Amino acid sequence: MLAQVYRPGVHLPEYWISEKFDGLRGYWDGQRLLTRGGETVQAPAWFTAGWPSHPMDGELWAGRGRFEKALSTVRQQTPDELAWREMRYMVFDLPAHPGTFDERISAYQAAVARLSQPWVVAVEQMRGTTHADLMAQLDGVVRAGAEGLMLHRGDARHRATRSDNLLKVKPFEDAEARVLAHLPGKGRHAGRLGALWVETADGVRFNLGTGFTDAQRDQPPPVGFWVTYRFRGLHGSGVPRFASFLRQRDQRDFQTAAPSSDPSSDKDR
Repeated sequence: MLAQVYRPGVHLPEYWISEKFDGLRGYWDGQRLLTRGGETVQAPAWFTAGWPSHPMDGELWAGRGRFEKALSTVRQQTPDELAWREMRYMVFDLPAHPGTFDERISAYQAAVARLSQPWVVAVEQMRGTTHADLMAQLDGVVRAGAEGLMLHRGDARHRATRSDNLLKVKPFEDAEARVLAHLPGKGRHAGRLGALWVETADGVRFNLGTGFTDAQRDQPPPVGFWVTYRFRGLHGSGVPRFASFLRQRDQRDFQTAAPSSDPSSDKDR
């Protein structure tokens, strides 16, 4: 399942609310642990030992504010035992279960309880109430270091599509774009990255020049790689407003055909 963005007006009592964990999607197909893009995650054998023969959906998570740690751990082809000891698999659904999400909650909680493994955690769910209460919850978890909230429609059966059955609630919008070129910096950033020239999946191109640490400017995401950026709405041309770099993505989640790298080839920046 893929999430839409929450907008006021949704009838919240029909939804369950949980924390949005800042990690990497991990899908257990009954035999293997896979990324969102279908690549095998090279987890240690003990991490998935005894897991059920039916699918589980969850997030590979290293803790609040530790996305880079989770990414580096999951990326490694030879698993780092000590790093994996810090990982958690946050289970939030059972895709093959025929029931509604109301029913799947108790089912995935029971499945996790049967495993009795401290690194496998059943995600807590709370019933939705009002928009004001949702915004108060969002403020609380974000202040505590979380990324945001997720809303699951209680009467919905599992569908592997993007729909209003699953909504994400964050203090900003985010999206992915592919790096086309590195644009040189000026002034304080002379001699290193000034901005990334990027392209969205919809073909919109623009400069992404804020949100980088000094280390990221010294070693920016390579051309052809995908990155996540945050923004606040769109201009009429489709270019994101106030776009800011958030993180480099796990490239196994994306098709990475080589793009054009000439910034002058498109006027939308």
